[in-house]
Amino acid sequence: MSFRFISKSIHAYLIDYPVAIVLIAAPFGLKLGQSGPVAIWLSVVVGVAALLLAALTDHPTGLVRIIPYWLHLWVDRAVGVVFVIAPFTFKFVGLDAQYYWVLAAAVLLTTSVFNATEEPIAGSMLNKRATN
Repeated sequence: MSFRFISKSIHAYLIDYPVAIVLIAAPFGLKLGQSGPVAIWLSVVVGVAALLLAALTDHPTGLVRIIPYWLHLWVDRAVGVVFVIAPFTFKFVGLDAQYYWVLAAAVLLTTSVFNATEEPIAGSMLNKRATN
């Protein structure tokens, strides 16, 4: 049984917008910031950027579909790496650090390990190149 179950549609409908809202709201609900204001605002800024990324991605819930889905996934992965490094860079401690490490694990697992491979679209340029 494959555990690569997060398709483009699942990512679009169940992950992008809800996670963005959590990134914006959770720092306040969890009372982050014992390490300084960056512990709060990094999440909020990334949440706002995630809303924008979702709205601009070429997937079912994209509003202006100009960012290819593969690029969206690489941006998500880069955010995961930033979330791993941030506690060290900004000297987060306690819940501040744990919050970012849990998010990093979730983002990296979601976009890499659990992400379903995309089926090539019939007639796409990549398909045509592969057959020539």
